[in-house]
Amino acid sequence: MTHEADPNDSIDSIVVECDLAEPPTQVWKALTDPELLSAWLMPNDIRPHIGARFTFQADADVGGGIIECEVLAAEPPSLLRYSWRSDDSDRDSRDRTLDSVVTFVLTETADGGTHLRFVHDGFPIGAMQPVAQLAEATPTVIDLEVERTRRRTSPTMATGGLRWAA
Repeated sequence: MTHEADPNDSIDSIVVECDLAEPPTQVWKALTDPELLSAWLMPNDIRPHIGARFTFQADADVGGGIIECEVLAAEPPSLLRYSWRSDDSDRDSRDRTLDSVVTFVLTETADGGTHLRFVHDGFPIGAMQPVAQLAEATPTVIDLEVERTRRRTSPTMATGGLRWAA
């Protein structure tokens, strides 16, 4: 994982890149199916088409509240971008709410797998610690959910196992 700072040092980004043996269509499904996305991130009502508004319901142990999102770009199975805005109850020490953008770029690899690039832009400097922990876990939880999807859809493929390279 890398952290990329904005040149004016007022915002920060989280960038995670990894390779997955599964094809982009399966990774796309783990990112856009509400049930599968809920299993590794949080309850949601995502609809992966441009302009669709949806919400995530954050757990109480991470502050609770509603995260309001809007799909800004959706090009199955290669690009998903949405806004990520915390509600008024989730404020940092400077009384700011999070207004950021999440981007997933999926590129097919030479062997038919997926190179996944995850970028979460727009964090005020100093607000990174909790989100950095989530980003570090993201490849593992997507990995697990793609594996579960694969087992449900094709039991004969379940013997492999997915490998992530950070």
